[in-house]
Amino acid sequence: MCQKCWVYVIQSEKDRWTYTGHTNDVERRLHDHNRGKMKSTRHRGPFQLIHTEEFSSRSEAMTREKFLKSGKGRQIREELVKQICEK
Repeated sequence: MCQKCWVYVIQSEKDRWTYTGHTNDVERRLHDHNRGKMKSTRHRGPFQLIHTEEFSSRSEAMTREKFLKSGKGRQIREELVKQICEK
């Protein structure tokens, strides 16, 4: 049985900086980011969850995360964030 995974994008309420990652528990991961448990985001919180995408496997989620952090994927992610923030 495959465990579902999500790619998520969070945004700092402090300086609007965004972070993209993957997890099998979005709520726990957001809580960890907001409690300063993640070294990469420790000094940027608090965060709000602005986007998630569901996948049927960890490898699919990791591939999408890697793409969203790449050149073309970063442009897509930034446009997505812009659309969400304008709402």
